[in-house]
Amino acid sequence: MEGEAPVFETLQVFRMADAMARHASVRQTVIAGNMANADTPGYKAQDIASFSETIDTSAPGFGLKATRSAHLNGSQSSMAGRADQLGLQEEENPWSSPNGNSVSLEEQVMKSVQVKQQHDKALAIYKSALDVMRTALGRR
Repeated sequence: MEGEAPVFETLQVFRMADAMARHASVRQTVIAGNMANADTPGYKAQDIASFSETIDTSAPGFGLKATRSAHLNGSQSSMAGRADQLGLQEEENPWSSPNGNSVSLEEQVMKSVQVKQQHDKALAIYKSALDVMRTALGRR
């Protein structure tokens, strides 16, 4: 079996859980940046596309969709780089403060809760799949 990929790399459920957790991490970073700039004049709240919009479930291996030519080909060494790769965009928010800032702290807190739930779901999927593998191997 020389040259074959390890089992954990070939099982799509682990790849999906990993992608979901990474997406949650990047989105949480963007939300934290919004909250940190809640009083910055002229700052526009930002967000990234949802996980369901960034994952291409029709492709073999459930790969991430490329939204532009440089997307998914760059370095993944920084969170800012990953946020750009996932389509960092200005939030559509009709409300803004008199100084031009469009950050709503209440909205950002709600998004942060959603991101935590997404991360928890990714961990639950990973743990469940791991339990299934352990049971199949007789190592429960």
